[in-house]
Amino acid sequence: VQLQASGGGLVQAGGSLRLSCAASGKGFSPNVMGWYRQAPGAERELVASISGGTPNYSDSVKGRFTISRDNDKNAVYLQMNSLKVEDTAVYYCYAILFRKYWGQGTLVTVSS
Repeated sequence: VQLQASGGGLVQAGGSLRLSCAASGKGFSPNVMGWYRQAPGAERELVASISGGTPNYSDSVKGRFTISRDNDKNAVYLQMNSLKVEDTAVYYCYAILFRKYWGQGTLVTVSS
């Protein structure tokens, strides 16, 4: 199983980015998919997850970020709007099926 994340980059505060993560692996159909992030010097924190079509968000991104999933493509997306400087971090996608699988990180940098 492999998770491939993409979509990070540099954006000004108030801007938007869309992260994508595609999972590959024969018969792989995870129960949960989502995103963590890790800012410099900070611990990795859960940003958003989606399970059975139900999204969950951390308080810090609620109302600004939207997580969605395409089951046909085995992909998860994170639409990030109204970005803040404090959203700067490496974002990691993950998927859970009996265990947690991680994608490589994608860097999001929000400038003031």
